[in-house]
Amino acid sequence: MIIATSGSTDGRGHLVGLTMDALLASASATLNRLGGPGQWVTSLPLHGVAGFQVVLRSAVAGIPPVVYSPSSGFDAGLLERAVAALGPGRAYLSLVPTQLHAALEAGVPGLARFDAVLVGGAALAPELAARAATAGVRVVTTYGSTETAGGCVYDGLPLEGVRVRIRDDAEAPSPTAPGRILLAGPMLADGYLDVAPDAQPFVYEDGQRWLVTSDLGTLSEGRLRVLGRADDVVISGGTNVAPQVVEEALATLGGEWLVVGVPDPHWGQRITAVTTHPDADLNAARAATAALRPAERPRALVRVATLPMRPTGKPDRRAAAQLAATLQALGQAETR
Repeated sequence: MIIATSGSTDGRGHLVGLTMDALLASASATLNRLGGPGQWVTSLPLHGVAGFQVVLRSAVAGIPPVVYSPSSGFDAGLLERAVAALGPGRAYLSLVPTQLHAALEAGVPGLARFDAVLVGGAALAPELAARAATAGVRVVTTYGSTETAGGCVYDGLPLEGVRVRIRDDAEAPSPTAPGRILLAGPMLADGYLDVAPDAQPFVYEDGQRWLVTSDLGTLSEGRLRVLGRADDVVISGGTNVAPQVVEEALATLGGEWLVVGVPDPHWGQRITAVTTHPDADLNAARAATAALRPAERPRALVRVATLPMRPTGKPDRRAAAQLAATLQALGQAETR
């Protein structure tokens, strides 16, 4: 298979070559972790690896999926009908956080029917996870990429056959310090088809082929915590700010949040919160992030009807940053 990445790193993406062995290794490991074959609902675009894996897992299980295919965005009515069409036995659903948020907001019945609701593609805010748990939704957080044939770390723990390392390039690395996430296992792609061999994100270390991801994380007692993409880090006032850390704090206010950097003559990058919360204000955002370092607290806030999204359902940080900069220039933002 040739599947295109979402382009969240460089804005254009790459063509990834995946063998059937890699795809099947991923599908089988997922079904084993979840407790066995079941019926899936196709809830993500099939041209992306997450959506394609739903179909492949269904084929491996020998159980036709239920097709949920809104013309665009999220459709609560269609998802409700898809849930109602499920047969007996185990059932699975795969969503991105924005879809889970919309489903909970719409009160879609039957989400607790699923034996597992896989949530990946972006960070799941603790507040949203707690809200889902209260509604009886069995959420499994997933981490992976097109280059790993889909999710390969579930709830922070690698799937069978998957290895995880943290590479800290500091002169005095600490075992608990954030670093670049490296992944290995039978699910790795052959490589990028549109990139020269010497520019591939794969390395051989310790007799193992590793994918050097664009993500930062920590590894504690075998459990991975993903802190976001290395190129999403915002440098404000000389301090590195990981947006996901700030977003997790802001999520306690409700609504959806993205944290981006907007050019600023004093700070270099102004930490800006972009939110769908209709009543959010900068004072509340600053209070919600009071426990963070001063540089991590938002200095601007803009409200939007919906967050910019990529076709795969991931938040579009580039578009959000451009939108935030435009709204601030027009005076349609709270700043301090």
